[in-house]
Amino acid sequence: MLRIENLDVFYGDAQALDSVSLEIPQGSIVAIVGANGAGKTSLIRTIAGMHRPARGTVNYKGQDIAGWPSHKVCDLGIGQVAEGRQVFPSLSIAENLSMGAMLPRARAARDRNLERVYAMFPLLVERRAQAAGTLSGGEQQMLAIGRCLMGAPDLVMFDEPSLGLAPAIVQQVLKTVRELNREGLTCVLVEQNVAVSLKLASQAYVLENGRVTLSGTGEALLGDDRVRQAYLGM
Repeated sequence: MLRIENLDVFYGDAQALDSVSLEIPQGSIVAIVGANGAGKTSLIRTIAGMHRPARGTVNYKGQDIAGWPSHKVCDLGIGQVAEGRQVFPSLSIAENLSMGAMLPRARAARDRNLERVYAMFPLLVERRAQAAGTLSGGEQQMLAIGRCLMGAPDLVMFDEPSLGLAPAIVQQVLKTVRELNREGLTCVLVEQNVAVSLKLASQAYVLENGRVTLSGTGEALLGDDRVRQAYLGM
């Protein structure tokens, strides 16, 4: 569904991604793991059209979209649940969700998608008039996922969805990712929580200093001594 080849990204003279290549099969959960500063968010933002690569291709459903503006990437069906939630704090829950449905591809299915989001997160129905900035971190994460789903994506990139959340809420968020995948959504999971990510993913890549250093099934990487020593403290 998504194939990235030889991707180089720079911030000024500093190289954030160095010849990154990976594949996201349709219907899969693919984890991209690594330490803080490894290049995970740079990769997500480049796919999303927020950064222009110096070299390489981002091939989505047979079309190279590297360097496309982000609104065009979204309208192709690539959604993003951003790191830190990034909800509109002064807008209500209902208004935040409406913002997610402004893409041309999503307008016709707005009511159906809203029903789906409210069925998935009943708490959002009860508080739909409440300002998003007054929600807890976990509630904002539900809203961020719901807003993304309002855009009718075929592939969703989750950037550090467990960041700053209590363990019980993390499990709820990851359960949501699993359920969305079972419904047919292709998911890219970018996480510092390596153990949880690898258990969830069918395929995984390890990023270090902007390079892919390991790849394989989530189960294989979970049992790899290099991963266990570097990220799991074992």
